[in-house]
Amino acid sequence: MSISEQSIQVGSLQWFYREATPVNPSTQPPVLLLHGLPSQSYCWTMILPDLAEKGFRAIAPDWIGAGFSAKPDRRDFAYTPDAFINALAAFLQHLEIDRFYLVVQGFLGSVGLQYALRYPDQIERIAILNTPISSAVQLPWRIQQLGLPFIGDMVTQDPLLVDRTLEGGSGYQVSDKDLDVYRRPFLKSSDAGRSLFKTVKNLQIKNSMAEIESGFRNWTKPTLLVWGIKDPWLPFVQAQEFAKILQNGELVELEEAGHYPQEHWSGKVSEALLTFLRRQAL
Repeated sequence: MSISEQSIQVGSLQWFYREATPVNPSTQPPVLLLHGLPSQSYCWTMILPDLAEKGFRAIAPDWIGAGFSAKPDRRDFAYTPDAFINALAAFLQHLEIDRFYLVVQGFLGSVGLQYALRYPDQIERIAILNTPISSAVQLPWRIQQLGLPFIGDMVTQDPLLVDRTLEGGSGYQVSDKDLDVYRRPFLKSSDAGRSLFKTVKNLQIKNSMAEIESGFRNWTKPTLLVWGIKDPWLPFVQAQEFAKILQNGELVELEEAGHYPQEHWSGKVSEALLTFLRRQAL
C-alpha cells in the first residue's frame, strides 16, 4: 500500500500531508493522525498503510511550522493552540472532511484534543498515544529548552536536536534513514528552527491541560489510550487517571515503548488502533 505526498494551499498557509488510500474505499470516515514535537507526519508512515489495508483512508499532515508545511513569520501566524486549531479547521474544510477518526501523539498532539472538544460533531472516535492530558504534566527539559529565550534560539538551529529528542523520548536509536527525513527541514532553512522555537514558547500547556481535563469529563464518544509506559516525560499514572474520568474509554499498555510508540512499536500500535476503529458501536 503506497503513501502519497501532497501539498495544498489553504488561505495563506501551505500544508504538506501524507495519505494512504484503500484500494476498495469504504463508507468509513477517514483517519486523521497528528504528530507531536519535534516530529512530522513521517512518524506515521508505518501506520498509514496498515489503516488503508483495512479500508480506512488515512491522512497525516505536517503541522504548520513543522516538517514540510509552511513556516510563516510570527507576525503572520501566532503559533498558539488557537492558531493551530483554526488552521487545522481550515485544512479539513479544504479537504471537505466533516467527520473523522482522530489519532494524536505527543506535545502538540494535545492541540488535536482541544480541537475535538471545540468541534465534537466532527469526531467519530479518538485514539491518544502518549500525549499531555493532565494538569500534572511538566514540560520536559528536552522540550522546554527549545522555547527558552537565547537558549532556544541556538538549540533549535541545530539539526541534531531531532536525534537527541526523538531518541531521548523513545529510549531507542532512530535509524539514519529516518533521521535524514526528520533533519531535512532544519538543514534546508533556519525557518524550521525558528518555527519550532515559537511553537514551544507558545504551547500554553497549563491552559491547554485545564481545557482537556475539564472537557473530557463530559466526553462520551469512544476513546482509546495507547501508552508506552517507558515514556520518561509522561508517566503512565497520568494515562490511568485520565482513563478513569472517561465515560467510554479504554487503556492499552505498551510495555516496551516510550514517548513515541509509533516509531518503534508500529505493529502493536496498528493492532490496537484497528481493533478500536473496527469495533462495532454499542
